[in-house]
Amino acid sequence: MKTLVTGAAGFIGARVAARLLACDAEVVGVDNLNAYYDPRLKLDRLAALAPHRRFRFLEADIADRAAMEALFLRERFATVIHLAAQAGVRYSIEHPHVYAASNLTGFLHILEGARRAGVRHLIYASSSSVYGTSRQLPFATSDRADTPVSLYAATKRANELMAHCYAHLFQLPATGLRFFTVYGPWGRPDMAPFRFARAILRGEPIEVYNYGRMQRDFTYIDDVAEGVVRVAEREPAGCRLFNVGASHPVGLLDFIGALERALGRRAPKRFLPLQPGDVVATHADVEDFWQFTGFRPATSIEDGLGRFAAWYREYYREGQHEHDEHGNHASGSHRHGGSAYGGSACGGYEHAGCEHAG
Repeated sequence: MKTLVTGAAGFIGARVAARLLACDAEVVGVDNLNAYYDPRLKLDRLAALAPHRRFRFLEADIADRAAMEALFLRERFATVIHLAAQAGVRYSIEHPHVYAASNLTGFLHILEGARRAGVRHLIYASSSSVYGTSRQLPFATSDRADTPVSLYAATKRANELMAHCYAHLFQLPATGLRFFTVYGPWGRPDMAPFRFARAILRGEPIEVYNYGRMQRDFTYIDDVAEGVVRVAEREPAGCRLFNVGASHPVGLLDFIGALERALGRRAPKRFLPLQPGDVVATHADVEDFWQFTGFRPATSIEDGLGRFAAWYREYYREGQHEHDEHGNHASGSHRHGGSAYGGSACGGYEHAGCEHAG
């Protein structure tokens, strides 16, 4: 069966595509390769997918209605895994129109394409940010999610409501996955592990928000990709929501300490107040996800950061070719991080060392 993966050059999208290809699925990847961060990282992810004979890539924008209508008319997708979106909580505060175009209009085009084409199952990315100011931990999908603190979170909650509407009106099976702080090799340069690693290797201060009094349910990329594929393998029905997280919150300072140990260096810290749009703590209740898929994310922070650190050193040549906060290579040079996306066997779950995508 043919699967559409949107955001296929992105952190999670590329890893999910690789996991599907390992099971000999036919995958069509779509991405607009925008410059939110250095497109060379996206192209390197795609380069690792390109040798697969059952993978095809289309550069297109999900916000382009004509392009999406043509795609769904031309191809017959059994499953759509929609991971394309404008990411970033803080960026949404300064660039709201970008989020409306990609996360709202773009998602509408995916919904319309899926329902008109009779897609068997639509799986789409949501976010733990939808829980907003909730203080009830762990977060459960049965909790209210009507107090977002960023436009990004509001668009993700809107996606869930739009999917519910299409499931009700058009019987489109739709499953939303609320991802919790995904990290690992091939990640986004604007996220904390990249920024922290760069500072540690350069001996620069790490900016620690809310004076370090924060917790995140960090979830390793391979665990997330495995969870997505497990959902795709199950029989779809109606409209569902699941948390996808490790369900083991880690303090921010503990996370930094583990990364320092993985890199073999320490960095000074600059303690700062909580940033607009941030939440203090996240913790996923994943019991219903485990019951549905039979899978629990289990990669420890030490193992996950060890793999990230090894990949980071190789990809950026141990600091000789640094990136800025947008992933741009300061020297204009880097090396491809190896054959990145092999290793997950169909019918089982097997880590591939430092070889991961996203």
